[in-house]
Amino acid sequence: MSVTIALRDLRALLGSPFGWVLAAVGYFVLAWRFLQLVDVYQLELEGLVVQLDAAYGVTELVAAPFFGDAWLLLVLLLTVAVLSMRLVVDERQQGTLSLLFAAPVRSSAIVLGKFFGAGAFLTLLLLLWALMPFSLQIGTALDLGRLLAAWLGLWLMGLGLLACAVLASSLTAQPGLAAALTFTFGLLLMLLQQGSEASGALARLSLLAHYRPFLAGVVSTADLAYFALLAVGALVLAVRRLDSLRVQA
Repeated sequence: MSVTIALRDLRALLGSPFGWVLAAVGYFVLAWRFLQLVDVYQLELEGLVVQLDAAYGVTELVAAPFFGDAWLLLVLLLTVAVLSMRLVVDERQQGTLSLLFAAPVRSSAIVLGKFFGAGAFLTLLLLLWALMPFSLQIGTALDLGRLLAAWLGLWLMGLGLLACAVLASSLTAQPGLAAALTFTFGLLLMLLQQGSEASGALARLSLLAHYRPFLAGVVSTADLAYFALLAVGALVLAVRRLDSLRVQA
């Protein structure tokens, strides 16, 4: 049943102006930022690299910084926050959540269906975003292993945030509030990095602390476990929230 819900949600996102507008706005902002990075490299950095004979190239100065750019992280967070408006809270707005409760559908199937449907859409967006830095391979040599690791980290972080969006969407009947909760929680997880040098506990909880190693091409078990625990924990809480709503219905 979760697969059915996921496919229905994915078709709804791909077949509505909502999904296409969301994709277009995000891509426009990131394309503008990517072209800025390319211009800075061509006008300022390329000559300096040649002059100093430095062991840096397009990967280190354009492609990898794109994956770690604040604009990319902000667009990702905003995208997930907007997607939260189309998850569980949308079922409550449409009055279809009670129908799902009346049918022999487990709360876990509803939560996983929502997560997988939105996750498939988010994956498509991230693949489109990745076309920009990977397109540089046409004219120069890139460290593809490092960039694939960076994209993997971005994908895992996006799914972790999306799981939090499912939880936020289950906590309220107002789409705007679900988006605000998602954005606020995601931003707090990112800002924890600011205190990571002073506190090891903050570093272990920070999204960016576990994302930065991927940017350097390092894929560690600890970072994979962090994103997995974040996603699973949020989804489990969302299932329990739906169970409570089912009792109240």
